[in-house]
Amino acid sequence: MPAAKLKLSIDQGATFTKTVTWKTGKPALPVDLTGCTARMQVRETIQSDDVLLELSTTDGRITLGGTAGTVNLRVEAADTAIIAWKSGVYDLEIQFADGTVRRLLSGSVTVSPEVTR
Repeated sequence: MPAAKLKLSIDQGATFTKTVTWKTGKPALPVDLTGCTARMQVRETIQSDDVLLELSTTDGRITLGGTAGTVNLRVEAADTAIIAWKSGVYDLEIQFADGTVRRLLSGSVTVSPEVTR
């Protein structure tokens, strides 16, 4: 199954949060993410070497909801305030305990510049 496409928008200087629930099957039931890890990178283009923003379960910017199948993204306001780029592309991968990696999401990221400082 290919990754779901999801456009993300970050308000510079504000806390960024996004929650998605991974469901599969008929009827759609949450995927058990117990024991999984996750990672996400934003780059200017797919070919870019430089990582503009990184989130992971290791750094606490991604939390997984176990049997609920939720994936929570969070970047603090202090971190979004220093973003100097305007747009990029990302993908988000989930790694299961057995080593299997699935790309859950991919798409574009835009940053709305902060006016109030």
